Amino acid sequence: MEREHFKSTFGILVAMAGSAIGLGNLWRFPYMVGIYGGAAFIFVYIILTFLLCLPILFSEIIIGRRSHTNAFRAFGALAPGSPWKWAGILMVATPVIVVSYYSVIGGWSLEYLFKACTFSFSQGATREELGTIFSGFISSTWAPLLWHTVFMLLTALVILGGVNKGIEKFGKIMMPVLFLTVIAIAVRSVTLPGAGEGLKYLFRPDFSKITPEVCAAALGQGFFSLSVGFGIMLTYGSYTRKSSNIAFNSTWTAVADLTFALIASCAIMPAVFAFGLNPQEGPGLVFETLPFIFANMPLGGIIAILFFIALLVAALTSSVSLVEVGVAYLTEEKHLSRKAATWTVSGIAWALGILCSLSFGRLSGIRILGNTIFDFFDKLSAGWLMPLGALIIVVFTGWKMKKSDVLDEFTNGGSLKGNLRISGFIYFLIKYLAPVAVLIIFLTNLL
Repeated sequence: MEREHFKSTFGILVAMAGSAIGLGNLWRFPYMVGIYGGAAFIFVYIILTFLLCLPILFSEIIIGRRSHTNAFRAFGALAPGSPWKWAGILMVATPVIVVSYYSVIGGWSLEYLFKACTFSFSQGATREELGTIFSGFISSTWAPLLWHTVFMLLTALVILGGVNKGIEKFGKIMMPVLFLTVIAIAVRSVTLPGAGEGLKYLFRPDFSKITPEVCAAALGQGFFSLSVGFGIMLTYGSYTRKSSNIAFNSTWTAVADLTFALIASCAIMPAVFAFGLNPQEGPGLVFETLPFIFANMPLGGIIAILFFIALLVAALTSSVSLVEVGVAYLTEEKHLSRKAATWTVSGIAWALGILCSLSFGRLSGIRILGNTIFDFFDKLSAGWLMPLGALIIVVFTGWKMKKSDVLDEFTNGGSLKGNLRISGFIYFLIKYLAPVAVLIIFLTNLL
């Protein structure tokens, strides 16, 4: 059976950007900015994105396109007979772990979209009352599980369409919708009285707040947001044609991801400051603080609907890419049909997601290294597995693959003169700087 490819450059770009732009930008990035010092965190994040995350993204796509196979087989295909083949296990397992708790948050976005459409965020409700509604919802048993199930079904339906009619088509429609929606919300947010303090918080850095912990958090966020270190971009790279420009596609993805993260922050933080709320709310920022803002904002009911539509679309574009890694593995290694592979991977993620969802309620007493199941999965993936995967990818690209093969992919056989001019510097980043930096961050998270 002939392997599918993305049909167009635009299709490649929206698929890659769709993977990168998700809950990591709209849910995780704003609260990370709040916790880790505002503009100081953003400053570090921008530097690490282009100095470290982008070379890792180059490496992952190079491995995928060079091997022209799934994330499990790619390392063995490029280094036959070596222990590197076992790296593929990590690349397939990590996305399943991520999507298991990711889909729980996706389910929350469905619940809150329903609340927004029924104008449940009533004016006059206090921040504490809305926080109680959220905590009561996530600690209940059946409603979060219902929405978690619906979210996984929506993800599976997109993937069943295949690479072209499913993933590529979905991205072409939804990514422009997502950007326009969040831009509209940001415009409303920055025009609120008192929003200027929020903009200062986002764009006036206090460099004294930059610590090793902030750097580790920023790099972890970069891995999570750009989808590097766990096989997604490797898989998408294997679907790209030999004529595509790896440097252009990757850089565009990083720029789009960063731009969207900043727009999302502008949609949230100015409103937080305008209403005198605490920016360091953490993961509950989107589901506790924002509903209060929407309830007290002119046209807030409409803005709430737009926001939670955007949150749902962002969650779906990323969850599709996460599940696709396992689907590619099962179809090519175990020879399952796309339908059977999709339901198998989705089913495993759904089952693990049940445990994550119940960790806020009935299973809240179960602790793994002091964390709830949900928090453990989050820390395991973003803090350990993604950095480890990124380290494996850059070490493999820089030290195991032939330099001529790496540069051949990066420059399309020397035909891309712009890529050729920067290839030496990029190879230096991949071979020397990225492994050392990622190892330091990995050890920081581990200790």
